[in-house]
Amino acid sequence: MRLGTKGLGAHGSIRNILPASALVRVAVTVAISVSLMLGGPPQPSAPANNSGNSQDPLHRDSPQSSVVAFLEAFHARDYVKAAKYLDLRKFPRPERMKTGAGLAQQLGQVLDRDSQFDVADLSRDTAGNQAGSSQPNRERVDAFTINGHSLDLDLDRVQLHSGLAVWLFSGDSVEHIPQLARMTSDSPVERYLPDALVYWSFLDMALWRWIALALLAVLVGGLSKLLSPLVRRLGEPALKRIAPRINWSLVEGLLAPLQLVFAVAVFRAGIEWIGPSALVRLYLERGVALLFFLSLAWLGMRIVDLIIKHLAVALQSNHQSFSYSVLPLASRVVKMTILLLMIAAVLSNWGYNTTTIVAGLGVGGIAIALAAQKTIENFFGGVAVVSDRPVAVGDFCKFGDRMGTVEDIGLRSTRIRTLDRTLVTVPNGQFSSMTLENFDQRDKMLFHFTLNLRRDTKPDQVRALLAAITKTLAEHPKLETGPIPVRFVGVGTYSLDLEIFAHVQTRNGDEFMQIQQDLYLWILDAVETAGTALALPTQASISYSNEDVPKPNGASSRRRQGQLAAVRTEEEVHV
Repeated sequence: MRLGTKGLGAHGSIRNILPASALVRVAVTVAISVSLMLGGPPQPSAPANNSGNSQDPLHRDSPQSSVVAFLEAFHARDYVKAAKYLDLRKFPRPERMKTGAGLAQQLGQVLDRDSQFDVADLSRDTAGNQAGSSQPNRERVDAFTINGHSLDLDLDRVQLHSGLAVWLFSGDSVEHIPQLARMTSDSPVERYLPDALVYWSFLDMALWRWIALALLAVLVGGLSKLLSPLVRRLGEPALKRIAPRINWSLVEGLLAPLQLVFAVAVFRAGIEWIGPSALVRLYLERGVALLFFLSLAWLGMRIVDLIIKHLAVALQSNHQSFSYSVLPLASRVVKMTILLLMIAAVLSNWGYNTTTIVAGLGVGGIAIALAAQKTIENFFGGVAVVSDRPVAVGDFCKFGDRMGTVEDIGLRSTRIRTLDRTLVTVPNGQFSSMTLENFDQRDKMLFHFTLNLRRDTKPDQVRALLAAITKTLAEHPKLETGPIPVRFVGVGTYSLDLEIFAHVQTRNGDEFMQIQQDLYLWILDAVETAGTALALPTQASISYSNEDVPKPNGASSRRRQGQLAAVRTEEEVHV
């Protein structure tokens, strides 16, 4: 198929169409400027043969002024006005406005794509170019060669009902506008598609472009899925050579966001080739921008997770509590910052003034602070807990009147697993103001015990027992004793009291319980070896007989008897 143009005026040469709309606009601008310099605006000056009718308000008095005014309406996107420069008398009256607007848009695109079209070649005379013309009241605007056949684009001088003569694109030329638009289209695809796919449209976009967008989305999805195994096959051996210490499983988490970045980039490039309409392009570009920044934020968060995991492994041995407490909170803060930056980037790409939004947030900051003061208090409470570190994740502590193991310190609350295996959630603002007792921070554990001996224990037995217990405590490798670890502290109501005071050099609770159990058993053996026993509390109970009751008839009462009936003493063991 061959496509060309035929020269205007006296030139009569065939010219090729170059689909370069930018060059066409420059050529039209230059032509208008030249016409202005040569003879004022491109409107017909009234020649001698003018009939004396008034000028047309749409400037259709001469061929040149009519085409110039048409192009001005087309570039202003006023296609309804541009349709008034077409001879639509062959179309039914109800369809003229809708059909004419579409034809005017296509005609403007045809003239813009013809780089050889020069509006200055058109006649400025109201009667048109009469020199060498075989048809009066008709002037050729452009000429094309399609499949070896010449097709002219003409202007006809039409008499309106008001008697005004105006220049309009001829009815024959209007019928060929769809064919010319398709053959001169910037897209090479439209030349080989059926008319239905080219001229049926939705949201001012041809049907074939919608189909192309759908196929592009499917193609991009398939290519992004193929990217993962390809990167794994090529990247894993390369990573082992470059950084053998890095585990591939950590890097594999970056593949999913990279797939999304690749898919968005390819789809964005495909949009440029398909060339959707302005309205569809607006929403497509906004959606693509949203997905692009989301993918970047997702990739950034995965990188943060990778760094945090690496730091946690590096600090595991020497700073375990730091890696469990500070690193998770720092990861959340960095991810929140990435999310806020992503939102700001999306709004900026969509055309919103982020500076104004930030200023508005500053003005509304007081209201937000008042409404969310508890949330802010809990956030800074969490920062205080992490920075001051009274407890860390994994520590066994006492908070208030409860005890448990800290499982997580979040931005808002701290979660603690109690001895009953229930999970207690305490707001950070409240948790940071509590009195916290951290049992895991003990450098050693106290062994404190009071031994109660029977009251009948002899002093020599007490001395022997003091010496034996002191020697055992001093020789134990896990005990730290003071100058007097065993002391005779007093004589109680029913016992002789010995106080035992020492520290077990361990931070492990299970080991402490084992050593404490062994000490208790050894002390019981020492008490038995000394020939004494542990004291037991005693209680005495005394019972008295009742006096005889006097007779009711007033007879002499019997001899009062008062004697102690029974006194018994019993020992009760209190467990």
